[in-house]
Amino acid sequence: MELKRSISASAEAERPMRRYGAVEETEWKAETLGRSQLDIISMAETTMMPEEIELEMAKIQRLREVLVRRESELRFMMDDIQLCKDIMNLKSELQNLVKKKKTKMDKQREDELIQKIHRLVQKRDFLVDDAEVERLRREESLPESCS
Repeated sequence: MELKRSISASAEAERPMRRYGAVEETEWKAETLGRSQLDIISMAETTMMPEEIELEMAKIQRLREVLVRRESELRFMMDDIQLCKDIMNLKSELQNLVKKKKTKMDKQREDELIQKIHRLVQKRDFLVDDAEVERLRREESLPESCS
């Protein structure tokens, strides 16, 4: 009998009495708090006014925008680095071909390498142009007070 009471008491103690967003919680607040305190939203360990929440959300949104821009910049950098590595590898292979006597196949391979290098350089140019456009767009979107 004593064991049953202690088990049921511990089960009730573990069950949360108030849940976030629950009707009971809202009713409990309305009954015990003054009217001015009803506007306060309580979550976990913090209590914030709606205006404070809106300010915090705006800060988070700005931070998110900064992080997205930074991610974009880093992706441009990674693509640029990879293209530069590819260009260097192709140039090295081309230099090795130029050093030796050329067969017909070597000349074809040389032409292929030159075309590949040209395409990669064009691709890198487009990448650099895109990065510059993105940078200019970002500068335009910044308020003049920050510039």
